[in-house]
Amino acid sequence: MRVVIQRVNKAQVAIDNEVVGKIKRGFLLLVGLRNGDELEQVKKAADKIAKMRIFEDKDGKTNLSLKDVNGEILSVSQFTLLANTKKGNRPSFVEAMRPPKSKQLWEDFNHELEDKGFHVETGEFGADMQVSLENDGPFTIVLDI
Repeated sequence: MRVVIQRVNKAQVAIDNEVVGKIKRGFLLLVGLRNGDELEQVKKAADKIAKMRIFEDKDGKTNLSLKDVNGEILSVSQFTLLANTKKGNRPSFVEAMRPPKSKQLWEDFNHELEDKGFHVETGEFGADMQVSLENDGPFTIVLDI
């Protein structure tokens, strides 16, 4: 499982110019599931993200978590995070998990985050989406589980 975590001031996802998910301060999560991932990886990633301290305290140190700043989450499924670009010029996606299991695990991931007390907005699994964000920092982390 690979999750790109972007600390944002705001973010939204639209489909055909209709906003389907929108947050203010928080995390934009781009979520890629790979073959072999199970609920164990989903739970571990959700736990790590919930505890990640990448917001600044009053002294400018990154000591605050998403919960500390009352942040929100926008979760977007993105199988292209598992692209293999080592050979040739056309990315290979054979490592990316296929639906319906990938959809179920992504939904499980979002539920895990909600169970931790976060407001979670989402894109639509498998849709062609337009993601807009204002990256804060910029501050971007790649989490591989």
